[in-house]
Amino acid sequence: MKYALLTYDENKRFFNVGDYIQSLAAKQFLPQVDTYLNREKLGEYRGEKVKLIMNGWFTHNIHHWVPSEDIDPVFVSFHMNNTAAPFMLSKKGIDYLKKHQPIGCRDQFTADTLKSKGIDAYFSGCLTLTLDSYKVDDSQRSDKVYIVDPLYNYPRPEKVFYNTKAILRNTLNGKIFRLGKKKKYLKKFVSDELLERAIFINQEPPSNVYSEEEKFAMAENLLKKYATARLVITSRIHCALPCLALGTPVIFVNGFDSFVDSCRFEGIIDLFNRVDIDSITGEFTTNFGLEGRIGNDFSIKNLEKHHELSEKLKATVKKGLSTSEQKVQTNKP
Repeated sequence: MKYALLTYDENKRFFNVGDYIQSLAAKQFLPQVDTYLNREKLGEYRGEKVKLIMNGWFTHNIHHWVPSEDIDPVFVSFHMNNTAAPFMLSKKGIDYLKKHQPIGCRDQFTADTLKSKGIDAYFSGCLTLTLDSYKVDDSQRSDKVYIVDPLYNYPRPEKVFYNTKAILRNTLNGKIFRLGKKKKYLKKFVSDELLERAIFINQEPPSNVYSEEEKFAMAENLLKKYATARLVITSRIHCALPCLALGTPVIFVNGFDSFVDSCRFEGIIDLFNRVDIDSITGEFTTNFGLEGRIGNDFSIKNLEKHHELSEKLKATVKKGLSTSEQKVQTNKP
């Protein structure tokens, strides 16, 4: 049996390193990687049968769904976004998913959506919860605090001022006048001293700059940083979820008000220490009883609710891969 790993299309301006963190989570279960398959072009693949772990967001290219018959999928941590679901759940799409059920879903929204179409589906959680293979001994933990893409859905300079056309568009839609919103809201629950001291990380670098090898290296480097951090504050689930696996204290900052975003979180969001922000007023609540602001001496422990999901995911993936290997042995002359 050959084994494949997902890679991803870049958009015109940026790409998401979190996608590659998800692929690293899949890679750790594979005996080898024989080929890379682009998530948005799975319907195009023709060749020797390959095993592929189907985790992550599906799909931006609805016209290439369903995947090729030459792909033998393991469905865990599968997310079908609400924008794509009406197109993906055609008769052809439903028949395909029923053929490969049960479907392990990254979030409860996806599981409920598939079940409404008669597909056997369940909430599995995200495969990045199994990234404890990158965990280090606590003696290697530093005093560094990383703030990773907090409130990244709010207007930010690199997107507002991308080019002349973007500046004009963002002036007309009013985003250019809301550029200070993120910093203003952050200062409500993070002290000035910590904002000055913390290391800010962007998980969405410019597109058309890095090779696939460099993107995977970038993802590994981030995991190594998070593994040794004292604290991580983020709005990226593919920073927060790996931090749980790594044993790194993490606070998830939830300022999302779009269903496109929030539907991804159902079931997952309950795993985190969380700051929930009203995107209109900036007022916030927490589920960990924050008094004052998060400062230099702040410490917190993770909720540790993820372990059962992590262990089940490991077992499911290993079973899915071994089932294919057994089929190959059985079919040999």
